[in-house]
Amino acid sequence: MDVAEVAAVIVVVGIGADGMAGLPAASRSELTRATVVYGSPRQLELLDATVTAARRSWPTPLLPALDTLLDGADGDVHVVASGDPLLHGIGSTLIRRFGADLVAVLPHVSSVTLACSRVGWSVQDTEIISLVTQDTVAAVRRGGQAIVLSRNGSSPAELARLLADTGRGDSELTILEQLGGPRELRRTSTAQEWSNRPPGDVDDLNVMAVRYLPDARQLGILPDDAFAHDGQITKQMVRAATLAALAPKPGELLWDVGAGSGSVAIQWCLSGPGCRAIAFERDEGRRARIVHNATAFGVRVEATFDAPETFAFTPPPDVIFVGGGVSQPGLMDACWDALRAGGRLVANAVTVESEAVLAQHYSRHGGELRRFQHYAGDAVGSFTGWRPAMPVTQWSATKTGTS
Repeated sequence: MDVAEVAAVIVVVGIGADGMAGLPAASRSELTRATVVYGSPRQLELLDATVTAARRSWPTPLLPALDTLLDGADGDVHVVASGDPLLHGIGSTLIRRFGADLVAVLPHVSSVTLACSRVGWSVQDTEIISLVTQDTVAAVRRGGQAIVLSRNGSSPAELARLLADTGRGDSELTILEQLGGPRELRRTSTAQEWSNRPPGDVDDLNVMAVRYLPDARQLGILPDDAFAHDGQITKQMVRAATLAALAPKPGELLWDVGAGSGSVAIQWCLSGPGCRAIAFERDEGRRARIVHNATAFGVRVEATFDAPETFAFTPPPDVIFVGGGVSQPGLMDACWDALRAGGRLVANAVTVESEAVLAQHYSRHGGELRRFQHYAGDAVGSFTGWRPAMPVTQWSATKTGTS
């Protein structure tokens, strides 16, 4: 790309651990003509004497500082970033803030591509997970392979410990430090071994290549025994119908009210990128079980105490599922009130009293009222007969601006 054709005000230059020596001519030219260069201290140290621009380290917090990035600028502002600035990097942040017409990006080879080349993986077959802004649990998987972008030198030991604790101790974990630079280092072991003997002196500039073992991935609705539970769980067949009614969309937040084991919240989070959930559960033991289940699947489920008392202190939802407590006085009204216009609510009931509440809300707000019953084959002496599960009544509705 010819930067001159873009009429950019902000030029973002990707740089690797090999510094200026690894840059293409266009990137070197941009940096040598710059009058001011922003970046982290580590990135700015990679610049050599041919870059005469004033060097300014990013302040903390970063995002408020971006609003003044162009204030008083005399000509283009340059930013130096690690690898590909559009891969979990500052380039994407700047484009969201200023628009693509005002930002030009000159990428370097990404750490993901370099890591895949070192371990012999195809990039398109590899998941990319960033721990820069997420908790380490976000990198727990039930199988497959991923390049994990570490927050710092402690990330590998933390991830190894989590994998071992969640039954993935046989996972192969390769730590790749200073990729592409003169001090590049590669170390490989199992998660269990790294957990027992944490790797020492890991450089803050590291990524991990993880092959998750055993491979226990399952597509679709998970069986009940995939979750730790005490019997308070939305059963697999009903969970399938519930997820269909919830209709998850990428990035949406679910409130799972009366969450039990958290199975619906976890399936919600597994259904699409960025999906997250808050689980409301009164019982302390069940809340601990929800956290355990969420950790085992590497999803973002926050378990909190009570509904509706804590609603006012909780981020507003896009969708609400009520799996328990439907007959609790005022709960359904509080859930409906918490929804924004266009938000969706799904509630399941198995008792006559709860069914009556759902019927009232159906009469008041519309939506759809359904009843499900399924049977399982079971022994009847030497023969096979049908054993019915309890029927489930389900109400689902979308909140309009007037309801």
